[in-house]
Amino acid sequence: MDLFQAMKERKSIRAFKPDPVERETIEAILDLAVSAPSAINLQPWEFTVVLGEEKARLSRKLVKAYREKQISCSPGNVKPLAPAFTARGVESFQTMKPILDRMGVDFNTFINEGSCNFYGAPAAIILCLDDSFSKARLVDMGITLGYLLLAAHAHGIWTCPIGLIAAYEDEVRDSLNIPENKEVVISVALGHPDWDSPINHFTSPRDTMDKFVRWID
Repeated sequence: MDLFQAMKERKSIRAFKPDPVERETIEAILDLAVSAPSAINLQPWEFTVVLGEEKARLSRKLVKAYREKQISCSPGNVKPLAPAFTARGVESFQTMKPILDRMGVDFNTFINEGSCNFYGAPAAIILCLDDSFSKARLVDMGITLGYLLLAAHAHGIWTCPIGLIAAYEDEVRDSLNIPENKEVVISVALGHPDWDSPINHFTSPRDTMDKFVRWID
């Protein structure tokens, strides 16, 4: 697949078929993901791939934890957002909500429990960072995440990055035997889309380039 096509075409999927993703395909995706650049070539990323019944078990545990703790998806900002940022979030919500209303599902339940269930994907990848690194290395994690998403798309595998699971880090560690010194940063749901689900026809809106770029000649 052409790189430009993958960048334009890829979007987050929120309804997956149960069909498994071949281990060889995931290995090929990760082989490309770890070719991402990193500061001083530290390559700080670590991946835990969860499949089959273990993924289903993790999903059940996370959904249960969400129902008990009610920690929801949020932008995670430390002070009030500028109006431009808030407007983008509102626009995305207003675009998605009518689709969920037609499906007869509550927005908050769908997004939060869906995230904890990896939206029914048959495979999930947990990205971790050793706590000996500073928060600056989250930049490297973001770069390899971008590589992973595009590599998956090129292999015909659709994805959804899921940040909410970091709020349930203890449950993730307990389920997957992840050591205490590894920070759970983000996860990615992988699988084949269920195109019969209306939610998969949602595409989040994007602002134009002039809203983000300053030119200094």
